[in-house]
Amino acid sequence: MARSILPEARIHPAIRDTIASYHADIVGEVEAAVAANDVVVVGMKQNPVVKKARKALDAAAVRYAYLEYGSYLNIWRRRNALKMWTGWPTFPMIFVKGVLIGGADDLDALIANGELKRLLAG
Repeated sequence: MARSILPEARIHPAIRDTIASYHADIVGEVEAAVAANDVVVVGMKQNPVVKKARKALDAAAVRYAYLEYGSYLNIWRRRNALKMWTGWPTFPMIFVKGVLIGGADDLDALIANGELKRLLAG
């Protein structure tokens, strides 16, 4: 599956550094957490779906790192950098063994069919 991304040849050279460095700190922080932990949940305050995902992991006795970036009312531009990086449009963003598995509903499906345990065992 290839995601459509504007080719670099269609981006003017004068703005390439701006694009490449757009909130690179938040992307780097998530990349570091994903490299250091088997499960990472990236979320935001006041989001009930993020809470649902964390509760599901707690109920399944799965340890995870949680990164929280603002709320509905602030730092949306920083969170947007994560959406641009992953291509995933919503929070939470859940990573298992370095792979983005999606959000809370996707996590629930992996727990229900036993795939999460298999991913973590491998």
